[in-house]
Amino acid sequence: MKTLPIVVLISGSGSNLQSIINSIANKTLNAKICAVITNKADAYGLERAKQANIPTEILDHRQYPSREDFDAQLTKIIERYQAELVVLAGFMRILSDGFVAHFYGRMINIHPSLLPKYRGLHTHQRALESGDKVHGLSIHYVSAELDGGPIILQKTVPILADDTEKSLAQRVLVEEHIAYPKVIQWIAQGRLQLIDHKIIMTDNA
Repeated sequence: MKTLPIVVLISGSGSNLQSIINSIANKTLNAKICAVITNKADAYGLERAKQANIPTEILDHRQYPSREDFDAQLTKIIERYQAELVVLAGFMRILSDGFVAHFYGRMINIHPSLLPKYRGLHTHQRALESGDKVHGLSIHYVSAELDGGPIILQKTVPILADDTEKSLAQRVLVEEHIAYPKVIQWIAQGRLQLIDHKIIMTDNA
């Protein structure tokens, strides 16, 4: 099985990036992170990448006059690394339609809610305020609709009576760190395809 070349896009601490790095290191994920790209120069995920000897790129969105100009430069960087999969791991940018179309079927995102519930931000707080009994995460292909692409995998987490936003977020994150490398491995194994906006899973692993 060939090694899947990926780039990981982050804006923050990069804990999901770390789970991918760890899974590659312990040989449960057959991928190579060609680069970690961020729009925030102070993102701690850059330090995680450097510790793992992964090339990093900082692309400050404030230096570009429009979303499209930023995304055009981002596309050039991703293409330079010849990545076959773009992994969004806490990348806090709304992507332009052109960028999404260019990478459609080759770009995945992880979102801390059971989509289609709670698209956007503050998902844990919204789940608590709604009195939900379960919460969780969704991993999906990225489409032009915010947090709206075809869902690959969801994991549920029970909401406890004494949960706070922080405690709930922490339990969801534990599941994220297990689920994201697993889905990337499915793609590396050729088990996962997106055909006519539908996800096809095979067992040829």
